[in-house]
Amino acid sequence: MTIDQPSILSHLHPYDVLSDDTRTEILEQSEWIDVGKGQQVYSYGDRLKGLFVIESGQISVTDENGVALSLLTRENSFGERGLLRDGLAVTTATAQEDCRLLRIPATMFHDLLSKHEAFQRFFDRRRPTTAARSSDLTSVRVEALMASAPAACAPDTTLKAAGRIMRDKHISCLCVVAEDRLVGIITLRDIVNKAVAEDLPKDAPVSTIMTENPRVLSPDAIGSDVLHMMMEYRLGHLPVVAAGRLVGIVTQTDLTRFQASHAASFVAQAAQAVSQKDLAQITAGIPDLLVQLVAAGNRHDTVTRMITDIADVVTRRLLRMAEEKFGPAPARYLWLACGSQGRQEQTGVSDQDNCLIIEDGVSETDIQYFQKFAQFVSDGLDACGYIYCPGDMMATNPRWLQPLAVWKEYFTSWIATPDKEAQLLASVMFDLRPIGGDETLFEDLHRQTLEMAAANSIFTAHMATNALTQATPLGLLRGITTIRAGEHRNTIDTKLNGVVPVVDLGRMYALQGQLSALNTRARLEAALAAGMISKSGGSDLLDAYDFVAQTRLEHQAKLIKQGKAPDNFLAPATLSGFERSHLRDAFVVIKTMQSALMQGRGNLA
Repeated sequence: MTIDQPSILSHLHPYDVLSDDTRTEILEQSEWIDVGKGQQVYSYGDRLKGLFVIESGQISVTDENGVALSLLTRENSFGERGLLRDGLAVTTATAQEDCRLLRIPATMFHDLLSKHEAFQRFFDRRRPTTAARSSDLTSVRVEALMASAPAACAPDTTLKAAGRIMRDKHISCLCVVAEDRLVGIITLRDIVNKAVAEDLPKDAPVSTIMTENPRVLSPDAIGSDVLHMMMEYRLGHLPVVAAGRLVGIVTQTDLTRFQASHAASFVAQAAQAVSQKDLAQITAGIPDLLVQLVAAGNRHDTVTRMITDIADVVTRRLLRMAEEKFGPAPARYLWLACGSQGRQEQTGVSDQDNCLIIEDGVSETDIQYFQKFAQFVSDGLDACGYIYCPGDMMATNPRWLQPLAVWKEYFTSWIATPDKEAQLLASVMFDLRPIGGDETLFEDLHRQTLEMAAANSIFTAHMATNALTQATPLGLLRGITTIRAGEHRNTIDTKLNGVVPVVDLGRMYALQGQLSALNTRARLEAALAAGMISKSGGSDLLDAYDFVAQTRLEHQAKLIKQGKAPDNFLAPATLSGFERSHLRDAFVVIKTMQSALMQGRGNLA
């Protein structure tokens, strides 16, 4: 494919407002340079030699602390921040893949700034400011970033027709949809590398080159989820899917308006770590990250989602390290997290809760492989601060490392005979979330289990009783009661007696309504939307949960800033009267909703 390099400026703002003669002069004085994958275009503190425009490839830009600011692709420019500060780079630019760049000399860049108002307005608008720093991807939802009604085609659309659609719409990807469901995606790179390079006929269907079952996000994901997934899997396009239907798409270009959160650098570093020691050094910074995120005013569900993102990437990197150490897995497997990681609710205090599903038909030798595999991953997680589960709810326990058929027997037995142990185990396992491996091993199991649970009224009744085990810290007169003796005297356990009761309620709503959501807040919202709880009761419960969870997170951040280990034990005496009053009200709401569940009347009026 021949690229008309000079044309890159003719339709790129702000160059498109310049005269043809000026654009020609720019190209005559500029140079094309090639940068290999992993090479730095420049580093923080370097004297810049110009403004760079990306013709092809992908560039990551980080600040002086290695914090990811943005991922840039074709037609994006960079380097102007440094050029606007005495010619010294205030960022570092690194090629994420082989790149071809147009370097406009610094002298010409400043000349254009002085002579063309549109040019000056464009780059002045891109100067870093304090306001820009506070408006990052942690505060924007995917539905605000995505392009709605993305261009799509059927699997039997010809390559020629698909190419024309992308050309006419000036887009770099095309979603492939069959019967209203997303089945694949094709990009310009696919057309070049898979169609043109392999000399496929123009009338070949797009299904021959599309990426099947691409990674997707839901509309309620946040912007940092997009950046983290793009950085981990080196993606340029992410479809957005709701209830199986394509509703939008987010590209790298959509992210350039925003600065990535500090968590993005953790994700990028973890995805490229080469040893457990490297991963441990990365996760050692998570407590400080939590403090920064809380101090920036982020909501508890945003902070815990981002903290969990890091744990997910660390886990997946350990899975890959295990395969590198012991050789390729002898059978299909799926590593799953439960507990707070499964619900994407990790804070500064998190142990590991995980299990391993293996495909049926494995041999004893295969089992021995996975036992070593699981031990390696679990040891790595412990080294990274995700301590061993006190209840041994880990894949290192032979009970939780089993073929799929055994897992099906587990859930069937727990639901059929809901004794105390079954209730406890089911409450944990209903929060399972796939982390790495073959997710198809879990899809039918998850769906069938929800159906069985919802259809068994005896089981749900027992689970409801179990969900009421943890009481809120309220006395007879509904005042806050504290722990009376021991190490945590005069405190309340914000996790066990504050967050956990709501987690249990959310899980019960999910079981009763066969709701697929795992995150507690998402479960409450889904239950409210489904009419399982009344509008007033649901809204009150959401507010109560938010207040308790936020209070817990702020308490942990305060301890970390004091140089102490974070915990869940909060002394009400350290709160203002206003805060204590609201905390008490939140506990009253939670207790009321527990009572409604116990009486079988989830619709609190």
